[in-house]
Amino acid sequence: MKIKINKKLVSLCLFVIFLIYQTIIQQNNPIKTNLKNNQVVKISPTPIKNATKVISVIDGDTIILNDQSHLRYIGIDTPELHHPLIKLQCFGEEAKIANQKLVERKEIIMEKDVSNVDRYKRLLRYVWIKQDSTNSALFVNDYLVRQGFAHASTFPPDVKYAKQFIEAETEARENKRGLWSKCE
Repeated sequence: MKIKINKKLVSLCLFVIFLIYQTIIQQNNPIKTNLKNNQVVKISPTPIKNATKVISVIDGDTIILNDQSHLRYIGIDTPELHHPLIKLQCFGEEAKIANQKLVERKEIIMEKDVSNVDRYKRLLRYVWIKQDSTNSALFVNDYLVRQGFAHASTFPPDVKYAKQFIEAETEARENKRGLWSKCE
């Protein structure tokens, strides 16, 4: 007996499950998110760990840390600069420059989701830059999407901030920021 599967219905069900899961995670997240001048600022009630220094920037979503490990930002994708099969994409250089201004030679704070590394052995992390002597920090992944340097790009199981990134991309599109003003 052959069973016919409706791919659209399966996709819709998976998306609904993802949204429910995301809502549960956001409700149980002890870190509060505030929007301030188009920047997401995270306020943590406890001291933040996992700090390290960035020594260089490869492109808009990949950096090299002081231990020489490569780190890929979770949940976002910037236009390609160095892909062997894809030519330089619109706004790729601008995304790299924005990332350099944000993180190069600065101390960052990292947060792991479910996966530790990708298929290229790059660390997968959410990244913040401490802003001042308080517990506030700029959420780099969100900032790059919200300012139009990146797209939201979710790959389960790393979905903790997926809804936030989708909202940031919608805001950037609606306000024609970054690549949304030059590349469409």
